[in-house]
Parts: sequence; structure tokens; C-alpha cells
Amino acid sequence: MKKAFVLDTNVLLHDPKAIFQFEDNDVVLPITIIEELDRFKKQPQETGRNARQVSRTLDDLRIQGQLTKGIILPNGGELRVALCDRITLKELPPELEGDQADNAILAVALELKHQCQCPVVLVSKDTNLRIKADALGLAAEDYSTDKVDFDELYTGMAEVMVDAETISQLFQTGHISLPDQSLPNQALTLVDSQKPSHTALALVSDSHGDVIPLPKFPHKGISQIRARNREQKFAFELLMRDSISLVTLVGKAGTGKTLLAIAAGLHKVAEEKRYSRLLIARPIIPMGRDLGYLPGDVNEKLTPWMQPLYDNFDLIFGTQNTTGQPQHWRRGHEELIDQGLLQIEPLTYIRGRTIPKQFLIVDEAQNLTPHEVKTILTRAGEETKVVLTGDPEQIDNPYVDAASNGLTYVVERFKSESIAGHITLYQGERSDLAERAAALL
Repeated sequence: MKKAFVLDTNVLLHDPKAIFQFEDNDVVLPITIIEELDRFKKQPQETGRNARQVSRTLDDLRIQGQLTKGIILPNGGELRVALCDRITLKELPPELEGDQADNAILAVALELKHQCQCPVVLVSKDTNLRIKADALGLAAEDYSTDKVDFDELYTGMAEVMVDAETISQLFQTGHISLPDQSLPNQALTLVDSQKPSHTALALVSDSHGDVIPLPKFPHKGISQIRARNREQKFAFELLMRDSISLVTLVGKAGTGKTLLAIAAGLHKVAEEKRYSRLLIARPIIPMGRDLGYLPGDVNEKLTPWMQPLYDNFDLIFGTQNTTGQPQHWRRGHEELIDQGLLQIEPLTYIRGRTIPKQFLIVDEAQNLTPHEVKTILTRAGEETKVVLTGDPEQIDNPYVDAASNGLTYVVERFKSESIAGHITLYQGERSDLAERAAALL
């Protein structure tokens, strides 16, 4: 049966193409949404760009006819802009007098429910508005087109029970074939069925689907950083393989996501000369209350935001100031920046760029929307490797959650692609305190 979906403004700000995502069902936009889009369109961030894109889309559709009478969409559904019925608005409970925009959306949905013979569903990313709708007897849903099941998120790893002969063959011939259909670049732990303590680390080949053994890394590690657990060994392998253009690393605080990515990027750029530059970017989203504008030039303004990255470079180069005295030497990352081998910048400036032959790390990617991640990945030029790192359980962006952020979205969408690889890191290696805090708090 055909349904009528009443959209909230935040759905369009999250996905500017949302009106085309409801198949052949009807899509209704309360007139108050147009006013809210006008208020958001002046913002410089992704929210403002999405608001302007929705306004342009509606203006293009307006050429086909009157929006208030309905316009047929390419998928067979109908789009309509609905005026708020003042009588229905007055019938709302007095407790809902606060937010006029929400009330207008609720009034449109209620009026449509009384007039329409089909089911009416209010779609909003605002939890409280969905609760209000439910209290008024309206069906309400979150916008779930780009959601993934976070509890069932692809880990990039699997354990496979084999016999001892198969493990021996793996190291003798350099490859084996397994009957189970694994995903490209999936990390495997082969376990001897007769002797479970006998294991081997392997990787599904990205070319033919064969299983190959995980190579041994140099004793000194990668950029002086050595893997401390199985997941980190798998992550390093994906980061170091040039055939893999996209790597996603998910894990809680202290598991080494950013450090491993930077260490691999430095090795590829400074040692192997495989890429022309290491480019690191992260979204500018504060945790907790924002301090407002920061003084100084661009570099001075960015320092507080980029300090976590500088800490990783200090660890790699051994330039931590543990004495408390003023430093008189140049920090390692400053030398790389002067040589043009390293660039650190906010994601604000990445739109419109083409990034060829660079090792691009996007840190804190869990704070990005799927649309923002798409914008980043489409910036990648020839021979560019992109690494997305983040912890979906530490999200500071109010418009996404663990199931709808860009990082988890990419993990699920790219898990079957031969050019992509993913690892979920579980074990914290920062310190015993950090590990216990992440586990207990």
C-alpha cells in the first residue's frame, strides 16, 4: 500500500536527496520547512550547502507545476508542499506551544492523517519530535536510508578452522584456497582444528581471492612503530599494501588507529617515496562547550584542533617534551611540513580539490555524515590512498550517531570491494589506565 511520508527539516539537511529515497510513495514537505531552509542556507558548513542544494532542487521541480498541488517524482511518487492548517494547529495540546516549527510539522501530519486513506509516517532525525508524534497517535520513524546495524558492523576479520596440513601448505607455497567464501582483503586467523594453539595470520588476496600469509614486518617496525597485537598487524598490512586504495580503521580510544595510519603514511612518503605527500585532515567539531574564536593566524587557530595529531608525531620522532622546559629543537612534523612532505588541515578546505598521488588520512571520521565522506572520497585523484579512522562510540556531531555516521556507512558499503580493506581494533595499547577507562566508563 502506498504511504505518505512527512519529512522534517533535519532529514533534508542530513541528506539533500532524501525526497527521492521513498520509492513510489508520496513525500510531503510542510511549508515551515522552506522557512527553515532559508535560515540554514547562509551557514558555511555542510548543513548550509545541503540547505542550498535542497532549495535549488525544489526550485527546479517547481518548473513542472505547483508544489502545493503535487509533482510526480522520477521514481513514481508525488512530492507536495503542504500548508499548515491553523485549526489543527490550535487543537494541539497546550504543552506543545514552545516550538512553532515542530508544531507546524505535527499539524500537517495530523491533517494528512485525517484526510488521507493511506498510512501517514512522520520522518525525523529529532528523537523528541518522534516522541511527540507518537504521543499524538502519529507513526514516526528515523531516516534510515543510510543507517547500518552498528552491532553487526563488519569487523574485517574472521577465524577459520583448518587442519595442520593446510597451515603448512600456506607457508610452503605462499597461498592456499579455502572453501568458505571470504570478502576481499579480509584478515583471517587460521586455527589448527586439532591443536587450537597453533594459528597462522593470513589475508584474502585482493586479486584472485586466494589466501596469502601475512608477511613479517621489519624488526624496527614501520616508522619505529611496531604492532603490539593481532589487529594492529592486520591494520599495518592493509595500510602498507599499495593495491588497497581505501582503508577504514575503527576502534575505541587508545587502540592505535591514528598512530598506525600516520606511521604507515610517513613510511610510504618519506622512505618509499610511493606518495608525494602525507595529507592529514580532521573535522573541526569540539567536544563539549566550544571556546569560541581563537586568536592568531590560521596555523595558530588550528593548533588546539590538531594537537592530537602532533602528539602522534612526537611519539614517532621521540620529540615529546618531558622536562617541562621550553623546547629549543624543531619538532619532527615541522621539518616535514617545511619539506612539503606533510600537510595538516581541517576538512573545511577539501571541497573542490583534486588530490593525486597522496596518502590521505581523515581522522575522527565518525563525526562526518555519509554525504561528507562521499565528498572526501571523490576528491581522491590517481594513485591516492585514503585512510578513514574513528570511534563510532565517541561522536560529537549532533546530526549523526553510531549507525548513521559516514565511517560505519563506508565500512558496510565497501566491504565487498577489492580496492578497500577494513579492520576493527579492540585492544587498547595507550596505557593500562586508558584501556581500563575505555572498558569501564
